Amino acid sequence: MQGHKAMLGLVIVMGLLILAGTATLIGVVVHRLSQHRPAFATSRQLPVSVPGGAPSQEAIQSEPSGTRITAIARQSDTLLSIALTGGGPDRVLVWDLAAGRRLTEITLPP
Repeated sequence: MQGHKAMLGLVIVMGLLILAGTATLIGVVVHRLSQHRPAFATSRQLPVSVPGGAPSQEAIQSEPSGTRITAIARQSDTLLSIALTGGGPDRVLVWDLAAGRRLTEITLPP
């Protein structure tokens, strides 16, 4: 009989721990979803040092008027991702530093 009471106590404690963990997990998910964060880390101008010069002017010359670069991220030794906004839907260019040209453009959903 003593063993049954101890087992019942452990089951109740573990049930309460499961409920507390689930409530905490739901709270964290709701909190993170309610935080407004831009799609890209920043829209301020960041200095970029790229061998042969940054492709910023070349990358947006063929883009519509009003296009702005919001972020540049190096993907590898020869690839940059350039986030563009304005002048149409938001998009990301993949720039080949070795060839000095655009490889592809990815249009982001609204």
